[in-house]
Amino acid sequence: MGIREDMPLLARHEGVWDGIYTYFNAANEKIDEHKSRLFCRFPDSGPHLYHQTNYYTWADGRTEVREFPAEYRDKRVWWDNDLIKGWAAEVPLDEYNRTVMLYWQRQGDPSLYLYEQIQIADDGHNRCRTWHWIRNGMLETRTAIQEKFVTRDWRSLEGQTG
Repeated sequence: MGIREDMPLLARHEGVWDGIYTYFNAANEKIDEHKSRLFCRFPDSGPHLYHQTNYYTWADGRTEVREFPAEYRDKRVWWDNDLIKGWAAEVPLDEYNRTVMLYWQRQGDPSLYLYEQIQIADDGHNRCRTWHWIRNGMLETRTAIQEKFVTRDWRSLEGQTG
């Protein structure tokens, strides 16, 4: 079986998502916020069966683009690039089939790791994500992300940042 068949919940995330990332420090103070446009792709060919591109835009005009090509094996998506090393997996204990869990660690910083939980709405038009950044066993940052689905046809918008 392939990635779409083995990970049908993750396959529901394929497409373009627009959202807002809000960061809070351990004292629950807002420390950053920016808009996003994410392209979640399952390419038909090539070395990576999953590829995500994140476009970030801040109110002051700053922008950033991050590429996350990934491998697929053992019913998980695996990243190992210059920024992160980690995995994503569906949560089989969720009888509602809404939850994907991620773990990753920043390359070059073994004291910092992150767990992410993604919840997709039953209708597939909204999702929310939370990140817990943990350094040396202590919560350092939380990220709250709210996203709206734009289109499944990511090819039609490829390269557009929103």
